[in-house]
Amino acid sequence: MFAQPATFAPYCGPGVAPVALWATWNLDPWLLLGLAAFAAATFAPALRRRAGLAPPDRREALALAAGHAVLVLAFVSPLCALSSSLFSARIGHHMLMIAVAAPLLVAGGATRLLVPERPDGAPPRLSLTAATLIHAALLWLWHAPLPYAWALASPALYWLMELSLLGSALLFWDALARRREAVPAVLLTLVTFMAQMGLLGAILTFAPQPLYAFHLLTTADWGLTPLEDQQLAGLVMWVPGSVPYAVAGLLALAGWLNRRQLQERDGAA
Repeated sequence: MFAQPATFAPYCGPGVAPVALWATWNLDPWLLLGLAAFAAATFAPALRRRAGLAPPDRREALALAAGHAVLVLAFVSPLCALSSSLFSARIGHHMLMIAVAAPLLVAGGATRLLVPERPDGAPPRLSLTAATLIHAALLWLWHAPLPYAWALASPALYWLMELSLLGSALLFWDALARRREAVPAVLLTLVTFMAQMGLLGAILTFAPQPLYAFHLLTTADWGLTPLEDQQLAGLVMWVPGSVPYAVAGLLALAGWLNRRQLQERDGAA
């Protein structure tokens, strides 16, 4: 993996022209089975009871449904094929996974099926700092040119990339949710993560030459040079990719201010 692969075999196909985009839905039966099994598991009453969870309430059910719908959008819709043509679409695909689907699934309690609550007073299995470092490291790893190229050379490595990004994102958002009362730590973590992701986006935006060998021949049908596509990818990561983290920070701050107001009101009473 220290040299470019000799050939590419991207899971989502070799790329697609604009005229054929809407005919490229990914109906891989193993993918559909995996998505359906994951969705069923997060709603299954028996599994939730075993994890000490009640059936999802309306808000949790909506969050779970939305999270699973985003995964379908990322993997089943023509976005999968488009991400083989455009690196910017791949970045959009990854942002949907880690910054939209993952927090929605965590809000619906999906991660508590995999990482149950520990007894009162026991430290979490994975600290917020560790979860953040792991997720950030994987984000940089898989968007470096050589690991990215190898992920497009083998479906097995492609799924290693996708599942490690999604899994680490779930752990990251789960760690944030478990520390939601520690608002300063949550805000600092979100700002730090946004900053490092913005740095990666800036590197992609301002790089003087294309970095991703696979996309040297896949962007022309879309009216972009490889460098323009890479610049767009950097902007997608840098700007809209940061929005969910900013929203999460604002929600955490609003919740903290609301609790302060309630405490002051109770104290005054």
